[in-house]
Amino acid sequence: MLDCVGMSFVLLLSAVGAATVERAQYDYYKYHPMSEITSWMEQMVKDHPDVVTVVKYGKTYESRDISLLKIGLNTGKEKKAIWMDCGIHAREWIAPAFCQYFVREILQTYKTDAKMEEMMKNVDFYVTPVLNIDGYIYTWENKTTRLWRKNRSPGPEDCSCYGTDLNRNFDANWGTVGVSFDCCSNTYPGTKPASEPEAKAVTDFVGSQKDIFLCFLTIHSYGQLILVPYGHPNYTAPNYNELMMVGKGAAEAIWKVHGMNYTVGASPDVLYANSGSSRDWARMQGIPLTFTFELRDNGTYSFELPEDQIQPTCEEAYSGALHIITYAHDKTFSGAVANAAVTLWSILLAAGVTGATLM
Repeated sequence: MLDCVGMSFVLLLSAVGAATVERAQYDYYKYHPMSEITSWMEQMVKDHPDVVTVVKYGKTYESRDISLLKIGLNTGKEKKAIWMDCGIHAREWIAPAFCQYFVREILQTYKTDAKMEEMMKNVDFYVTPVLNIDGYIYTWENKTTRLWRKNRSPGPEDCSCYGTDLNRNFDANWGTVGVSFDCCSNTYPGTKPASEPEAKAVTDFVGSQKDIFLCFLTIHSYGQLILVPYGHPNYTAPNYNELMMVGKGAAEAIWKVHGMNYTVGASPDVLYANSGSSRDWARMQGIPLTFTFELRDNGTYSFELPEDQIQPTCEEAYSGALHIITYAHDKTFSGAVANAAVTLWSILLAAGVTGATLM
C-alpha cells in the first residue's frame, strides 16, 4: 500500500515538474502563431492569478475574440491605466513578440523592484498582444501572405479586394492625408471612421474610460522611430514639447541598451503624413502621452526581422517604453517631473502653439 502511495506521489511530482518545464520553455525569442499566443495569455493568468486577468473587449471581422491582459495589483481603489497594443498591422511580427516580452518583464520585476511594485499598485497595464488577429493569422498561412498588412474584412460592394488599414481607420482627421480610397491599397482607410470592428473595439473600450489612461503606446515596425502626434502636418499637439522631451528620453534609454539610434518626431517630420491613426485618436481623446514605436530595423530585413534580433529589439524597446511609463506615473503620483518639463510647459503656454492646435 505504502509502495503504491509512494509511486503515485512520484508520478504526481513528475507530472508537476513536466508542466513547469513546459511553461518555462515558452520561447520569447521566436515568433509564435496566434494559437500559441492565446495559450500563452491563458497561462499568464494561471501563473499570476493575483495580478493578471484576460479581458475580452471586442470581436474581429471573422468573429475572433479581441483580448487583452490586464495586469496590476488589486488595491481596492480606482486606478489609473497604461495602454499598449501590438500587431495592428498583421505583418509586423516583432510587435506581438515585444508585447509578450513586456508582459513577462513586468511580471518578473514587480516582486523585487520597488519602483515597478509601486507602479503596479497605482496603475493597471492593459496589453493587447495582437489587435489585428485575423490579419496576423493570415500572414502565417504561407509565404505569399506573409506581408499582409490590413485586416480581413471585405471591401465595398464594387471592390474585389479585402482589408482595411486599421491604423487609418480611427476618428482622427480621418481620410485626409496619407490614405488611398482605392480599396485594394495598403492604406485604404475604410468607409468611415471606426468602420472596422477592431478599431471600434479600441475606440469603445478606451473611449469609455479615457480619463483613466495616463499614456497610450502602440507598437509597430519598422524604422526605429518614436512618433508623437499628429500625423497631419497642419496640426500640432498642445503638449508637443513635452511629448518630444519624453520621446527623446525614451530614445536615449533605447540607445543605452544596444547602441541603436531611434529618431523622435511627428510623423510628417520624420516619416510621412498620415491620418486616422490610433495614436492621434488617443491624443484627441485627451490622453496626454501617446506614442507610436516603430521597432527594428531600418530596412535591411524590413517586416521580416530575423528571430535572432527579437531579444535585443525587445530589450531596448522595453527600456524606451519603461521610460515613458515611469514619466507618466511619476507625473501623476509623485510629481517627480524634471523642472525642464515645467519650464517647457510655461514657454508653450506663454507663446502659444505654432500652427493649428488640436486636443
